[in-house]
Amino acid sequence: MKKYTYTESKDTRSGFGAGLAELGRTNPNVVALCADLIGSLKMEKFIEENPNRFFQIGIAEANMIGIAAGMTVGGKIPFTGTFANFSTGRVYDQIRQSVAYSDKNVKICASHAGLTLGEDGATHQILEDIGLMKMLPGMTVINTCDYNQTEAATIAIAEHEGPVYLRFGRPVMPIFMPKYTDVNNENKFEIGKAIQMTEGTDVTIVATGHLVWEALQASEKLEEMGISAEVINIHTIKPLDDAAILKSVAKTGCVVTAEEHNVLGGLGESVARVLAENNPTPQEFIGTNDTFGESGTPAQLMEKYGLNAESIVKASKKVIARK
Repeated sequence: MKKYTYTESKDTRSGFGAGLAELGRTNPNVVALCADLIGSLKMEKFIEENPNRFFQIGIAEANMIGIAAGMTVGGKIPFTGTFANFSTGRVYDQIRQSVAYSDKNVKICASHAGLTLGEDGATHQILEDIGLMKMLPGMTVINTCDYNQTEAATIAIAEHEGPVYLRFGRPVMPIFMPKYTDVNNENKFEIGKAIQMTEGTDVTIVATGHLVWEALQASEKLEEMGISAEVINIHTIKPLDDAAILKSVAKTGCVVTAEEHNVLGGLGESVARVLAENNPTPQEFIGTNDTFGESGTPAQLMEKYGLNAESIVKASKKVIARK
C-alpha cells in the first residue's frame, strides 16, 4: 500500500493566499474582496502587489456578495473572502439570487470551516455549508485537503466559468499532496476529478477536506489488521466524480464516507445517492450527527465528534461486516 509522509505543515487558508497572489500576477481580471478579515484569509500579498484590485467591504458580507456579482458584468473575476459561516449562512439569499440564479462568475472563498475553527465555538463553526451550497443550481463546491491542493484549486477556479464555493480551514495540517507547477501544468487541479490515494480491495474510504489525511492514517492502521482500504480524495463535492466512486465500490463492496461536516446534507449523502441510483452498497458515515459544535482545540473537537483515523477504522470494520 502506498504510504504518505510529510515534511512540512501549513494551514489550508495560507494555500488560498498563495494561490490568490499567483492569480494577481497572471490574471489581470482577478479582483479580491474581503469582509474585514484580510489577515485571516491571508490576502496580504495580493493586496501588496495589486492594491487597485482589492476592495475592503468591511463587516457587510451581503454587500460584498452583491458587489462581486456586479463586478462580473464588466468581465472581472471576483474572489470574496471571509469565514465560511459568514460566506454562506449569513448571505445565503444574496448568493442564491445575485450569484447562483443569475449564474455570475463569482468565487466564494471560505476559510475557518468546520469544527477545526476551534476555540471560537459553535456560532462560528459552520457544519452545514456544503449542504447549503451544493443545493444551489450551477454552484461548484470544492473542499480541499492541504496547503498544496488549496493553492492549486484557487488557481484553477479562476479558469472555470460560473459560481464556485471554495472551502478551506484554519488549522495547520500536513502537506502531503504534490505541488502544482505551471510547467506542463504538472499536478494541475482538475475540478470534478477525484484522486485515488491508495488501492485496496476490502473497503472504500471516500474522504474530503481535513479528513483525507485522517483516512490515510486509518488505511495504514487497517493494513496492520490485514484489511485493504482504498482511499479516494473527493476535493470536488459538486460535481461529484460518480464514476470513480462506482468503480471503487464495485471492487470493495462497501464504503465509508468521511467529512468535517454534518452527515445530513454533506458528502456522505451525495455518495449515498450515487450508490442508490446505480449500485446499492453498505455505507457508514463519518461526520457530525445533527449537532452544533463547541469551543475547544481542533484536536479535542475532532476526537470528541469522531472525526479522526480511529473512528474511520471502526466504521470500516463495521461496514465490512455488513457486506
